[in-house]
Amino acid sequence: MNNKNNQNEINVGVDTGKSQLDIYIRPLDIYFTVTNDEIGIKKAIKEIKKYKPTRITIEATGRLEQDFIMACAKANLPFVVANPAHIKKFAGAIGQHAKTDKLDAQLIAYYGEAIKPKLSMLKPATMQLMSDLLSRRRQLIGIQTMEKNRLKIMPKTISSMINPILTAIKNQLDKLDQKLLKLMESCEDYKTKNMIIQSMPGVGNVVAFNLLSDMPELGYLTNKQASSLIGVAPFNKESGIYRGTRQIRGGRPKIRTAMYMAMMSAIQCNSVFKGTYERLLAAGKTKKTALIACVRKMIVILNSMVRDGVMWDPKMS
Repeated sequence: MNNKNNQNEINVGVDTGKSQLDIYIRPLDIYFTVTNDEIGIKKAIKEIKKYKPTRITIEATGRLEQDFIMACAKANLPFVVANPAHIKKFAGAIGQHAKTDKLDAQLIAYYGEAIKPKLSMLKPATMQLMSDLLSRRRQLIGIQTMEKNRLKIMPKTISSMINPILTAIKNQLDKLDQKLLKLMESCEDYKTKNMIIQSMPGVGNVVAFNLLSDMPELGYLTNKQASSLIGVAPFNKESGIYRGTRQIRGGRPKIRTAMYMAMMSAIQCNSVFKGTYERLLAAGKTKKTALIACVRKMIVILNSMVRDGVMWDPKMS
């Protein structure tokens, strides 16, 4: 792998931890550690910029790498958020089994040099705008729901005042959705993932927008991590001889709500989820329990689709 082209490249590997970042610069054999906070990241960016890197490869671990990649984007440094499964396979291919923070950083840098993964095109302004537009969309949906509830209980003399407000909200939502779609089209990272996510029957813009904005680690997680992250993984409730009902908890409620609503549609138009839902009901599960189980199945499949870069196929379920 040490051909002339690779020797002209500067590859940086970043091993991400909760409290620190281990950084290795190849082939200069430079290694250093910084704290995974604003001060440490600022120091790391300043040091890395000196060597004009060809690419900075960082392993996706959840949200621990988000502040660092945002800093890379702001500094116009080329970065790649690599799939941990791909790096693990690469380690097996080159026979590296030992693990230390330094060795992991070296491995990630070597992976970047040898595989040359595609650079991320995400920009901080794009990521922030996506989040802001979704936040405003949720606010409008909340106002819309309240106005619809009032419409049901108010006399006709008042309802004539509510309908224009509902029309205005709908127009605003349409404009927001168009802006979100335009944002997707302008960014190759978003565009590709959006196509994959929406290839699943029953999944539309709202779920795709929420996943891309609030779950950037989608595709880099295990099945258990994916379901836990949105709060649909059941947890035991036991103490001594007490055996309580397993319940879901935690996670990211905004994504869970969007997916729950999508599942109401999916069990009508997607044979895979319809079959799972009906089978669970036949087994005596409540409608809510069956829906949550289907949402868990949905996020696991979506995570696999994004990870492997493949479109929906009923056989994968």
